[in-house]
Amino acid sequence: MVDNFRVLAPAVLAMALTGLIAGTAMAQSKGGGKIVCWKDKAGKVVGCGDRVPPEFEDSATKELDQRGVTRKTTESAADEAKRAAEDAKLGIKKEELTRQREEKNRLATVQRREDAALLATFSNEKEIDLKRDRDLEVVDRQITQLQAAQNNATERSLDLKGRIEAGEKTKKPVSDFIKDEAARAENERVRFEKGIVARSKEKEDVRKRYADMKQRYNELLGTIAPAPTAAAVPAKK
Repeated sequence: MVDNFRVLAPAVLAMALTGLIAGTAMAQSKGGGKIVCWKDKAGKVVGCGDRVPPEFEDSATKELDQRGVTRKTTESAADEAKRAAEDAKLGIKKEELTRQREEKNRLATVQRREDAALLATFSNEKEIDLKRDRDLEVVDRQITQLQAAQNNATERSLDLKGRIEAGEKTKKPVSDFIKDEAARAENERVRFEKGIVARSKEKEDVRKRYADMKQRYNELLGTIAPAPTAAAVPAKK
């Protein structure tokens, strides 16, 4: 008996709501008004009338005409807020996708220009190697000059430090000029040392840049070169 009630309960509720809607429709048709039905949080219609009760103001509703045909629906406050949040997230995602697409197009344009310049500058791979070697020679000369300057600064720094130490041992006063020159010489030595490190790093960057350039050059040649034609198939006799 209990099981039968559980099975019949939804059907009974549905029939009751159907009757409620029909009855409300008939009543409203006499007065020429509209019918509004409101739903619970699960989305099920729980009542109908000429207006939504205060306790269901934030619920989803549907509006019916005098014949009981749905003419308008509204979302619940919770569903509306959720949809607004999803729309906002979707809008941000679209903006990000647009930005990524524009950046991709920009990089593609830059790459095409660089490819065109690469093919226009070099006629073969050996020319790229020659240009790399010339650039490396320039950096090597700069390193040599810095090393010579560093050696001079080191010698001067050691000489001035020696004078200062000798004066301290003999308790003879050392002029401020000697102290300033010693500090200046040491600063120059450090500066030249940093310059040598930077130029050595630059040599590595030059080698890598030209290695990437050669790889791209070969890729472009492979793209531009005509595809091999298929071997002719002898005709059948």
